[in-house]
Parts: sequence; structure tokens; C-alpha cells
Amino acid sequence: MKFFYRLCSFAALAAVIVGCCNCRALRKNQKPLVGTEWQLVQLGGRTIQPVDDAFTLTLTDEENRAYGCGSCNRFMGSYTLGEERALTFGQLASTRMMCPDDQGEQAYFDALASTTHYDMDGEMLMLFSNGDLAAIFQPRPAAQTETPSEE
Repeated sequence: MKFFYRLCSFAALAAVIVGCCNCRALRKNQKPLVGTEWQLVQLGGRTIQPVDDAFTLTLTDEENRAYGCGSCNRFMGSYTLGEERALTFGQLASTRMMCPDDQGEQAYFDALASTTHYDMDGEMLMLFSNGDLAAIFQPRPAAQTETPSEE
């Protein structure tokens, strides 16, 4: 009888743990940090309306390269991943076109340059600067290719 109570207690505890944990659901929705094209949706607490080819970020495995676009200038550079989700960007080089939103672009580049670590929440990527939330990204939707309609 003692064995039966232990078995029931263990089964009940396991059911509670599995039922309460949505870890698998979060991981299932999570995109990989490296290889995903990210689109900025919040910068310094200010919501950013996603615009095609603006405020993007992609990290690659090849030589730990980072690239993307600000409001109109493209950038590239290096990044380093460390323990406990540490993430830093090296010197970023960018084109120098005149942009209608130069201040927003500079704030974006500054947020990347000051990044110290990251976290993931479902599909969202959050960049932090010394504990302060600097930017939030969502995965950029895959480009839709139009197929000609047959008449």
C-alpha cells in the first residue's frame, strides 16, 4: 500500500509539472538567434512600425558576421556570443546615404553598439544594454513570391 501511495504521489507531481510548464510551447515558437532575419519593433521603449527592408538584423555563423539595415543605410560587422546569453557587436560599418530618419537610425546603431546580452520570449528577440531593455525584434516574415495567375 505504501508503494501505491508513492506511485500515485509521483504521478500526480509529474502531471502538475508537465501541465504547468509551457516550456515546450515557447521553444517550439522560438526562432534561432543565428540565421533568422530580425525586424525591429521597439527601440528604447518606443514602438517602431515594421517597414520592408528597414531596421533589420541578421547574425550569421560565417565568421560571426552581423548585417542589416537601419532606416535606409545598410550595415555590417561582427558579433560575439558568450556565456549566459552575452552578446556584443564589434565595430559596425555602414553606408552613408542621407536618410529621412537619421535620428532613428543613429539610435538603432547606438542600441546595437551598446548591447551586452540578449533574451528570447517566444518569437521575440530582446537586446539589453547593461540590464536595460534596448530593443525588441520579431522574425521578419519570409518574402512572398507572387506566382502569375493563369487565365
